[in-house]
Amino acid sequence: MANLITIVRILCSIALLFCPVFSPAFYTLYVIAGISDMADGAVARKTGTAGEFGSKLDTAADFVLVVVCLIKLIPAIQVPAWLIIWIIIIALIKAVNLISGYVMLRKMIVLHTVMNKVTGVLLFVLPLTLTVIDLKYSGAVVSAAATFAAIQEGHLIRTGTV
Repeated sequence: MANLITIVRILCSIALLFCPVFSPAFYTLYVIAGISDMADGAVARKTGTAGEFGSKLDTAADFVLVVVCLIKLIPAIQVPAWLIIWIIIIALIKAVNLISGYVMLRKMIVLHTVMNKVTGVLLFVLPLTLTVIDLKYSGAVVSAAATFAAIQEGHLIRTGTV
């Protein structure tokens, strides 16, 4: 059941590609995707079906949602150059973490730390606030949290605290 909820997030994310940004359909699909992100893990834990496949599927679904949102939102909003550079740096840190985890443990390591979850919540809220909070402020808060989470994740992987 939890994996089906995760698949709903992937389908909603793909459907977002066909909706105008900031339209009621966009927000509806986006909120459904967000709720499914919170629900899948809770359902998996409650039903005792949490596992490695579900965790990887969840990570893939998160990735699809983030990429689709970037594809849709970046052309629709004015993103400062400094924020784009910061996002690229975060992505590079995350890539190094994935490579490090694979080299050290011979498997893909994606940690669901508290800071990664905080970053996820902040990322989810960000598009919902773009009409009321200037991106230079909200983007800095989300990027700071994401940077800390990525560095923490790398530290945990490289010290073997996984």
